[in-house]
Amino acid sequence: MRARPALVVFALSLTLYLAIGFVLALHYNFLMGDALSRVQSAQGVLFSRNPHLAEIGFIFTPLTALVEIPLVALSPWIPELTRYGLAGVIMSALFMAAAAAQIWGIGADRGTPHWQRVAVTAVFVVNPMIVFYGATGMSEAPFVFLMCWATRRLIRWTSTDDVHDLIGAGVALGLAYLTRYDAVVPIAAAAVFVAVRTCRRSGAARRDRLREGFLDAVILVAPGALAVFVWAYSSWLLTGHVLAQISSSYGNTQILAQSGGPIDSGWSTLGFSTAETLLLAPALPLVVPAVVALAVRRRDLEVLVPTLLFGSVLAFQSFSYARGITFPFLRFYIIVIPLICVYALQLSPARGVLPSRRPGRYASVRNISEPDVRWAAVAGTALLVFGLPITLVGMADPQLSAQQYALRSIVAGPNDNAEQDTRERRILATFSTERAIADHLDAMDLPEGSVLMDTVSGFAIVAASDNPRQFVVPSDDDFVSVLGEPAEHGVQYILAVPGAGRGASDAVNRRYPTLFDTGGEVATLDLEIPNDGADQPDWRLYRALTDTPQP
Repeated sequence: MRARPALVVFALSLTLYLAIGFVLALHYNFLMGDALSRVQSAQGVLFSRNPHLAEIGFIFTPLTALVEIPLVALSPWIPELTRYGLAGVIMSALFMAAAAAQIWGIGADRGTPHWQRVAVTAVFVVNPMIVFYGATGMSEAPFVFLMCWATRRLIRWTSTDDVHDLIGAGVALGLAYLTRYDAVVPIAAAAVFVAVRTCRRSGAARRDRLREGFLDAVILVAPGALAVFVWAYSSWLLTGHVLAQISSSYGNTQILAQSGGPIDSGWSTLGFSTAETLLLAPALPLVVPAVVALAVRRRDLEVLVPTLLFGSVLAFQSFSYARGITFPFLRFYIIVIPLICVYALQLSPARGVLPSRRPGRYASVRNISEPDVRWAAVAGTALLVFGLPITLVGMADPQLSAQQYALRSIVAGPNDNAEQDTRERRILATFSTERAIADHLDAMDLPEGSVLMDTVSGFAIVAASDNPRQFVVPSDDDFVSVLGEPAEHGVQYILAVPGAGRGASDAVNRRYPTLFDTGGEVATLDLEIPNDGADQPDWRLYRALTDTPQP
């Protein structure tokens, strides 16, 4: 019976996110670059010239693309799954709906009043940031779900001492690492918490307590450690980089350098991170003192779990931005939304016995005599509701929400500021040029391996094409040899972008530095294509030179 409300939450949330995602993608053609890039990676696993699993690459963690592969397999019959990234939309909608079900489950496990469970879950479901990332195919959705799942299982473990809950938390954190590298920090934080918790509640000798604490920590850490090792070792074997996200020419460090370096430094980064956090959770400064005071009064250890798991992710993001190794994106702080929702649920006391598969010897009954400060739960839940308009308004601010503000023109219509209105419309037109290029090439009915390009900028072209096998891209086994002698390997056309910015990491530009400007003595200009999208490069289609003229 308990699963039924969670299933309803999942179904309603899924319907909402799918509806919005399909409208954004198919009607407004609004696509997120990282999301479409993952879809193209999944497409490459099945439909490239050299199909193999390593096509997913090692810059992004693999889970998102792996989940999308079964959906992308249907793209020959439903081209929109890749062309408009609908495979990503379906993936993120499923995961974010599952995250909503986990928020409901945390409230049900705690025994919170039904009204509060409904209200807090509803606030989570309709939070504009959650809706956006549940509908756009980004990795935030699976990451939020896995962190909520890990938090729920670890909260349960504090009472049940059930190894199944501990294993569940470990598996969730391991999968979270395969979704976002950020998860390495909560894995470490959770391990320390579990070890200390086990040591403190055991009545055995000190040596036995240390052994039990160590074993519990190992159970929790093992899935995450395995994920870290396998992913790093695979990356090293295939690319020569242990952490391609950091050391590769396509990774964050190089992207930041190509973009002119970090925007802020010093104390200003802390101010920005604080502003982003409070934009997504305006009630945090008021809710946290109440949660802490009640937790101390009740001796409620459960409050530590979301604080350590979600809080460590926020701390890591703030630190990374301060060190200049990540970007000033609002989405990197999205984990504060489930954090404040769990805090709101924890304003009510934990009650009753949690059902578990195999309670451990340290299982405990939550004290039903804990003080129930009902006004705190009511006030905390109300603050969550009142914070939603602040988040919505903040997402329309270009300074605070660089990746979302263009949606303002969809919701509110044309902007009074003509310059900003033009900018917003160009953002909404992102990848329209790449789709047009794909259509042009498809109409030429080219044979396999006819078009040489790098997917650092051209992933949207491959994703939109009905014939992805016509492209020679860096993940192909023979890319280096084809790049050295394009015409000799059957290449008829080369797609080029300017060598500035992201184009500096383009493999074609690195091999032929003057290609975009002059053809690099290997090609002649066939077509020049200005880009309609914001922050997207102009394209030039070159015809490869051969000993015999092309027909």
